[in-house]
Amino acid sequence: MKYFVLGALASGLLLYGLSMIYGATGTLDLAQIRQVGGVGVNGLAQHPTLFAFGLVFVVVGIGFKFGVAPFHMWLPDVYEGSPTAVTIFIGSAPKLAAFGMAYRLLDSGLGSLAPHWSQMLAALAALSLILGNVVAIAQTNIKRMLAYSTISHMGFLLLGLLNATPAGYAAAMFYAICYAIMTTAAFGVILLLSRAGFEAEMIDDFKGLNQRNPWYAFIMLLAMFSLAGVPPLWGFFAKLLVLKSAIDAGFLWLAMIAIVMAVIGCFYYLRVVKVMYFDAPADKSALALPQDLPLRWLLSINGVALLVLGVLWGPLIGWCYRAFGLAG
Repeated sequence: MKYFVLGALASGLLLYGLSMIYGATGTLDLAQIRQVGGVGVNGLAQHPTLFAFGLVFVVVGIGFKFGVAPFHMWLPDVYEGSPTAVTIFIGSAPKLAAFGMAYRLLDSGLGSLAPHWSQMLAALAALSLILGNVVAIAQTNIKRMLAYSTISHMGFLLLGLLNATPAGYAAAMFYAICYAIMTTAAFGVILLLSRAGFEAEMIDDFKGLNQRNPWYAFIMLLAMFSLAGVPPLWGFFAKLLVLKSAIDAGFLWLAMIAIVMAVIGCFYYLRVVKVMYFDAPADKSALALPQDLPLRWLLSINGVALLVLGVLWGPLIGWCYRAFGLAG
């Protein structure tokens, strides 16, 4: 119900903002809106205040879709309360869709107003990075911990978007793809263990997992280290690119906040690894996994991909660059 109500509210705010933009420009064609707004909010001949309010509501709607602070209140409860298979979908595919929507609205339609919405995204990114990483430390439920981790990762994604250049958009797209793969691997391990009859809701439930099943403990380790941004895993290079984008856009202060928060975030990721490898399990018998070979193979490939793409990430970032008209 919370996801439904707040999702409807976010869509309503977004549409309200678009209606304001329509009132200010007389069109909903993104190319025409960009052309009309080409001289900036203060230079519009008609209804500049209405156009500015529309821009604010559009950014608020996008913030809800990403789940960034302070529009994050639905994320932890939805991640914890949903079945793990549903959480995998909510944590991956909608983030890619939200990036596509944000790019189309902010660049294709409101690209001429980038100096205005970049400042808004910078504020949202700073709040998300701080709140997501600090609150995640206090979590004992692993799904809630990953939910607050998502808030911080969406803050990192905004670092690429606020650059408002093809290189920045490519870095944000690269990060969105990377995050979708990383979170799928992490929740995939939780799903697999739950199907095996192994309680996998709390962080302490992972105690001694390495002694019971070393391979899937290793997959979880790859997911946690990649989410933390430990080289040479994929997440490290994704963070590096969006940090470079923020610095290139003149947001050095924000990049410094992101780096500090990334270091703080390592704590709760390493806590999961510590529990798996250094704590004694309650049951030392081998973990009997479900006879769902496609799931097990797909999860294994997903986890190993975090390591492989951390070394061979060049072709993928080249594809992202070409998607925005840059040389790969």
